[in-house]
Amino acid sequence: MTTGTQQPTLTVDELAARAGITVRTVRFYSTRGLLPPPVIGPRRVGRYGQEHLSRLALIEELQHQGMTLAAIERYLKGLPADLSAQDLAIHRALVASWAPDSAEEVSRTELERRAGRPLTEGDLARLAALEVVAPAGGGEAFLVDRGLLGLGVQLLDVPIAHETILAARAVLLRHSRAAAAELSRMFRAEVGGHPDGDADPERAAAVRSLSAHMQPLVVQALVTAFQRSLQQEVRQWLGDS
Repeated sequence: MTTGTQQPTLTVDELAARAGITVRTVRFYSTRGLLPPPVIGPRRVGRYGQEHLSRLALIEELQHQGMTLAAIERYLKGLPADLSAQDLAIHRALVASWAPDSAEEVSRTELERRAGRPLTEGDLARLAALEVVAPAGGGEAFLVDRGLLGLGVQLLDVPIAHETILAARAVLLRHSRAAAAELSRMFRAEVGGHPDGDADPERAAAVRSLSAHMQPLVVQALVTAFQRSLQQEVRQWLGDS
């Protein structure tokens, strides 16, 4: 796992505003152990960083999936303590991928508020190519994929060619869809019947129930396996032992 290098700069009020929640909610999550404590700076003022924002976004997505607070606590406790903001964004994107498409229409001002930064026309074009945002209504409104916005904004600053990012995305989509198809066949076989046969309503409901129960485990397994495989590939490329 990697750790973030950006120093925490947000006050609790700024963190709450960026996350779209109240300060009271931030403090409630902190008391439940869902949010790491802030870094205490001068004058004993707590400062929060991108990791806190990414964790709040993950909590929001898990709630959107219908998970209870107790289930979210168990899920977060199963994650390594040193996950970076990027790692958490990957978790959130994977969790969001299990939900039906839920694009939301927002103004450019609201889009930039959620992104936490001004967005140039080039930024918007890049996010559109990544299918994170799309123009809506021919004006200053945009359809936004909430599950991918945080990750897409972070990719704006990645120092590699835009074409390389798109090619990497295509690779991930191709292999993730193959993995999803294989898992789906396994789930259908687990509840009975031929894995490639038609599903009756009762069997379909059983598959959906099994998928919901397996979701947190599958997400964590996918992220962990991918990160370890990528780290191994990089070490081999660099000639490390």
